[in-house]
Amino acid sequence: MDGTILQVIDLKNTTGRILGVDFGDTRTGVAVSDISRFLATGIGYISPGGIEKTADKLAEIAKEHQVGAIVVGLPKNMDGSEGFRAERCREFALLLHEKLEQKVPVAMIDERLTTMSASRYLNETNTRGSKRKGVIDTLSAQIILQNALDRLKF
Repeated sequence: MDGTILQVIDLKNTTGRILGVDFGDTRTGVAVSDISRFLATGIGYISPGGIEKTADKLAEIAKEHQVGAIVVGLPKNMDGSEGFRAERCREFALLLHEKLEQKVPVAMIDERLTTMSASRYLNETNTRGSKRKGVIDTLSAQIILQNALDRLKF
């Protein structure tokens, strides 16, 4: 990968676990797939502070979980256009790729409505207050990753 970000479908040629990332300036949610790429599991969120430190920490997590690929959520507007947040996430994905010791592919997937889905789920489970803040980013990363895993099946 020469500094370009792949489409999720391009990950079909990879093997191993996939790391899912919901990048945020304050908190970044993280999820990982099982080895068979069937199920996404949220593993928490990180708040190292800044895009550089976040990329460094996620590179460590990717190494620890021996992932074969990474999926980063791409926040698009409802009309499909991309704004500042999408640009920031693309910048982050490229930086993360540069920081990885072994150059595993990094793909981006449209994450429209992911946070809304996570919020709806947390409402249904009556998760409130500070507990909600800690869970929503992780759940968003899990949904992003599960969407990517489901797309890889086709």
